[in-house]
Amino acid sequence: MSHLRIVLLIFFTTTLCAAQSTPLIDYHQHLLSPDVAKLIGESRTFAASDLIAEMDRAGLRKAVVLSLAYQFGNPNRPPVQDEYARVKAENDWTAEQVKQYPQRLVGVCGVDPLREYAMAEIERCAADPYLRTGIKLHFGNSDVDLDNPAHVAMLRKAFQTADRHRMAIIVHMHANVTHHRPYGKKEAEAFLNQLLPAAPHSVVQIAHLAGSGGWDDPASDEALSVFLLAMAQHDRRVAHIYFDISGVAGLGDAWEGNKEEIALRIRQVGVRRVLFGSDGAWTGFTPVKAIAAYRQLPLTKDEMSVIDNNLAPYMKASKGH
Repeated sequence: MSHLRIVLLIFFTTTLCAAQSTPLIDYHQHLLSPDVAKLIGESRTFAASDLIAEMDRAGLRKAVVLSLAYQFGNPNRPPVQDEYARVKAENDWTAEQVKQYPQRLVGVCGVDPLREYAMAEIERCAADPYLRTGIKLHFGNSDVDLDNPAHVAMLRKAFQTADRHRMAIIVHMHANVTHHRPYGKKEAEAFLNQLLPAAPHSVVQIAHLAGSGGWDDPASDEALSVFLLAMAQHDRRVAHIYFDISGVAGLGDAWEGNKEEIALRIRQVGVRRVLFGSDGAWTGFTPVKAIAAYRQLPLTKDEMSVIDNNLAPYMKASKGH
């Protein structure tokens, strides 16, 4: 290859890379242990080494690994024996996986906030250097009902416990879809009024732009509007809120027809509060595919660059574990 061709190749490659950056961090990832795979009927497992390979293919530097331990408390599955022991084992397995790649992966403790052991498990995770960054709560899988005062009371305790340890709170806020639990403006207002004041210091990351993946549910947009209004009014309760966009682009049949609306909502949230995420790669929706779908959103290059380089406060605190 001639010297001129090499120079031109370097020039065009550099120009292409400058024109389109890559997200630095995937803020919403999962591993799949043998125990959880068996529980949910998956035929394969997905370890830290598998995730690192997918991250390398996508050009991602880091990922936030959200433990699936809350699956053992899922009330819509058959009860499991020694439930809390299995929850602890799953969180410990996640910590051991993350420990293999401490410069690339950050672990987050998973727990069903409605179980009697929830606070004990949050306390236990807060003492683990590979889980203390935060907790993952999945309202859908835990069948949380924000219209139920007893559920809200338990959630407040979980938020308070995490806040005391300055743990981030990463929440799949959308209610259970399979059983058509109520979700929308009223439930988002309960989250704003009852839960956020219980964690005034913790970063709260709401997954899927307040939805459950894809963008075909009007209730998700209705819930998001509650936070948009609060942010527009400079409400102090939302000072530490971020939204990840895992699955918003690329999943479901309707998102491509709603690309303009998704981009508008991202702008209304503010690109500095938006975190890239892709979700469990073993499903086939790999980071490469998630990034390709995200790139189809009609955002400007500058807007995408901000999102690509966003560093959530809890990631700054987690450096070096």
